[in-house]
Amino acid sequence: MNFTPEQIQSNWEIFIGNINAHIKSPRKEKLVEFYEKYAERVMFMPAAHKKEYHNAFVGGYVDHVNRVVRCALKVYKLWEEEGADLSTFTIEELVFAALNHDLGKMGDEDNEAYVPQSDKWRREKLGEEWMFNKALAFASVPDRSLFMLQHHGVNYTFNEMVAIQTHDGLYDEANKKYLMGFMAEQRPRNALPFIIHQADLMAARIEFEQEWLKEFKDSLLPGKSNFILGKTDEKPKAKPAAAKAKALSSVRSEGLKSMLDNL
Repeated sequence: MNFTPEQIQSNWEIFIGNINAHIKSPRKEKLVEFYEKYAERVMFMPAAHKKEYHNAFVGGYVDHVNRVVRCALKVYKLWEEEGADLSTFTIEELVFAALNHDLGKMGDEDNEAYVPQSDKWRREKLGEEWMFNKALAFASVPDRSLFMLQHHGVNYTFNEMVAIQTHDGLYDEANKKYLMGFMAEQRPRNALPFIIHQADLMAARIEFEQEWLKEFKDSLLPGKSNFILGKTDEKPKAKPAAAKAKALSSVRSEGLKSMLDNL
């Protein structure tokens, strides 16, 4: 999938808008300051490094996070309508966890987590446009998310910590200790971890469907060969550097343009 520069800019403004709309001061200012510092990286990074996952394209990360925020607010309403006790956490905690659940995918201060694939065979035959940056020390995405927040002075509550830590649900073995307690006192004290996981799962599935289901269906038409992930009839995507330059050159917002010019 290819985003236009205007789509990348619009998604970024929605992303920052969610911080301003739902996070209270002084944490709001701290969070905006953090994301403005890494704006160019976050704005253009993919949500994953493999096509088999979701939103593995330039601008895919912010698009995914915005969708998780939307889904989280809608899932919250569903839990509320069905009688869940939602007094044990706040909307701010919900949005904060959704906004930052995948933050660890940005890497650390000096190294991006995903870099353009250098292996020509993997790029051409498997459609892998990205790979893990080997210069980056290993850490799980939730652990790095929490580290980057605290390292830049952005505080988070216990509820937010658990929700970010467990956003992959039981797909991550490490979450069993939080989510598989058989004693009542060992279970999460509120629904926030489950809502964030449901919102993330929903967003990732929808992104997969939008990008790949039509390709699967089309491959079954008469005269079509079997579908191979990453081998489509789309025109080659712009290289990340080219897309980045184009987006930066077309920014309309004077405030955003000024911020990007100073990076």
